[in-house]
Amino acid sequence: MNTKPLIYPATRRDEGTVDDYFGTKVADPYRWLEDDTSEETKAWVAAQNAVTFAFLADIPEREAIAERLRALWNYEKFGLPVKRGVRCFYSHNSGLQAQSVLKVAEGSGPGAIESVLLDPNLLSEEGLVSLNSWNPSPDGDLLAYALAEAGSDWVTWRVREVSTGKDLPDTLRWSKFGEAAWLGDGSGFFYVRYAEPTAGSELTGVNRAGWIAFHRLGSAQADDEVVFARSDEPELFLGATTSDDGAWLVLSLQEGTNYENRIWTRDLRVPGSPVLPLLDANDASYVYLGNSGDRFYFRTSRGAPRGRVIAVDRGRPEESAWLEPVPEGKGREVLEFGCLLAGGRLLLHWLRDVASALTIHALDGTLVREVELPGLGSLTGISGRADDEEGFCSYSSYDRPGSILRLDLSTGASSLWRAPRLDYPFEELLVEREFYASKDGTRIPLFIVRRKDLVRDSGNPTILYGYGGFSISMSPYFRLGLLPWFERGGILAVACLRGGGEYGKDWYDSGRLANKQNVFDDFIAAAEHLVAEGWTSTPKLAIEGGSNGGLLVGACLDQRPELFGAAVAEVGVMDMLRFHRFTVGWGWKSDYGSSETREGFDILHAYSPLHNLREGRSYPATLVVTGDHDDRVVPAHSHKFTARLQACQGGKAPVLTRIETDAGHGAGLPLPKVIQSVADTLAFLVKVLGA
Repeated sequence: MNTKPLIYPATRRDEGTVDDYFGTKVADPYRWLEDDTSEETKAWVAAQNAVTFAFLADIPEREAIAERLRALWNYEKFGLPVKRGVRCFYSHNSGLQAQSVLKVAEGSGPGAIESVLLDPNLLSEEGLVSLNSWNPSPDGDLLAYALAEAGSDWVTWRVREVSTGKDLPDTLRWSKFGEAAWLGDGSGFFYVRYAEPTAGSELTGVNRAGWIAFHRLGSAQADDEVVFARSDEPELFLGATTSDDGAWLVLSLQEGTNYENRIWTRDLRVPGSPVLPLLDANDASYVYLGNSGDRFYFRTSRGAPRGRVIAVDRGRPEESAWLEPVPEGKGREVLEFGCLLAGGRLLLHWLRDVASALTIHALDGTLVREVELPGLGSLTGISGRADDEEGFCSYSSYDRPGSILRLDLSTGASSLWRAPRLDYPFEELLVEREFYASKDGTRIPLFIVRRKDLVRDSGNPTILYGYGGFSISMSPYFRLGLLPWFERGGILAVACLRGGGEYGKDWYDSGRLANKQNVFDDFIAAAEHLVAEGWTSTPKLAIEGGSNGGLLVGACLDQRPELFGAAVAEVGVMDMLRFHRFTVGWGWKSDYGSSETREGFDILHAYSPLHNLREGRSYPATLVVTGDHDDRVVPAHSHKFTARLQACQGGKAPVLTRIETDAGHGAGLPLPKVIQSVADTLAFLVKVLGA
């Protein structure tokens, strides 16, 4: 890699900022970058972007990649349909619209009359307002929808009449991380509410003590009923849904993000009835699938690390009275979280060695049919109602854009509802799944995607991608942005690391808290496997990950810098000693632990990406990506890591940061910004890897 020396912006060091963690002094000289509203931080961001974009502008392939991406992205895309009454609601993008629009069809058949119900592109000239969430009322006459600005997690709820397309006066602010759960008669809905933050702290202030509120249409938000709040447990994530028969409010109380939760319910048939516990042991995950009368169905890890289905009667919630319609999967089969009760059937999403399968069962567990899915891929959503015999599911893979299947729930038969027409020779791509051994011998799945004519060669430029956390499974999904990479002879390898949900709760537990190092060992072993098997070599190997995956890249960059030719860390958690001090970072303590305890500090300090960089070491070419409106993983993580890595770099490889303005954690980014961001990342890798 031949690059002219870069001159980085001067970054002030405050040597007086030092914390004492149980007798260990830890300097934090770049803490001033945590203040995202200060003029000094804004100037630093502008100066860093100036260096980065000048570097990118000198890459000859950059514009050609962007042009190719614009051409590829210009195809019709469909979201998972949601049916209410006779109406069918779904997102749609004609090709290059900045934001997808929401459409409504009068029926779900091929001749149904459809129209645009909501177009976020009309709300902002630059497409910075996105449709974050939406839910039609049970009869399909009203739509509750949540808008987000510049990628923030904060949303504003509005209500639209479907027949007229006009909005009601109702406006609800300071909500995040929740859906609108309608009453059966459509007179109002439940939602998650937080206290209004103080001015200037909207994107960084800690968000605790949320509550479930009920909004009756036509009333002011100030009059909304506080349905459920736990001031004694401020670090709870609360979720609300209502049963399809309108009889029940079902609440989930989750401590952090480890998926162990409690279930409380309220009988909506009895005015003023209390919210009462149903499953309150907080001993496992309980995902509500639906109900049949007073019998509730859950996907749970209780007594089944790989998941099973239980039925719990409201009058007898004790474990000895539970029924088990569908037992735990066998071997390497896992029951995923995305399951549903619809049409009087159980729609169950399984992972079999990290590829999706869909089965349909009677409520007693009898198998009706396994739905045929094409190849190694992922179900990305299932929809349906308990009283409707029609359902839908979305499916994609690395070599297959998202398509929609219609499900006949009475027979289990499936048919294609919508499929995109993308002009690309997908038949030239090959998706393979293989396995390798991690440092301790654990068998790890690895997907490899490449052109069929590509042979094993140490000169193959390769992106190794991983996540490894929060029980999130890396099953195959479509990444349109990598199609130009494949055209240029590039390989994508995706490692299914511990800490994810690929093989259930035990797999997840083996990659969190004191076991977090296993995740980094798995990723490093994947890189060593790719090199040893002749797919690529160190100078041609890049690692990439976002959010928790950005932490993964940062930690592996610290531990094995000589193993990689390049690194792309996107919106990563880089300061493991202070992550819990911002927005909802406290919720991640169930995965990471916390520097508030001696044990937690010792574990986190040992791998925190920010704190394990060493001056004078040669680090690979690195691109750190973040957004200035990221209020989930605040941009200070990336800023401080960038400043420290630039100061430590003892080699000649560039250390750059790309800071997107008016952008958050990733969701809601307008398509032109998405395309340019992807093009810049690919151009960077083409340059530094010599692709």
